[in-house]
Amino acid sequence: MKNEWIQLSNLSPEQLRIMRDHGTEAPGSSPLNYETRSGDYVCAACGAHLFHSDTKFNNHCGWPSFFNAIEGAIETEVDHSHHMTRTEVHCARCKGHLGHLFNDGPDPTGLRYCINGVALKFNKT
Repeated sequence: MKNEWIQLSNLSPEQLRIMRDHGTEAPGSSPLNYETRSGDYVCAACGAHLFHSDTKFNNHCGWPSFFNAIEGAIETEVDHSHHMTRTEVHCARCKGHLGHLFNDGPDPTGLRYCINGVALKFNKT
């Protein structure tokens, strides 16, 4: 099974559905949509640092959005599910599914990492 190396013992059933089975949480359901403090967003499965808070922006899309990832923290692959082609985002350490990457973000990168909030934990600095 893909992503069987994700640490299973510390994940909720919803986190497992998203991170291992490539699910998507309901839009607007994550409290991280409203998080504005300084800190880092880490992988809910393995704790790898993925995004800095200064790269987060409110895209009003229903999921936490970032215009840049921490170097080396993210891996991508082409996703052909749901009759479309998208770029899927995974944690580079544990391979857990995080969300998708789009080319409609703000400067300076023009990228939007659209990430499931339950795939993240926030560490305040």
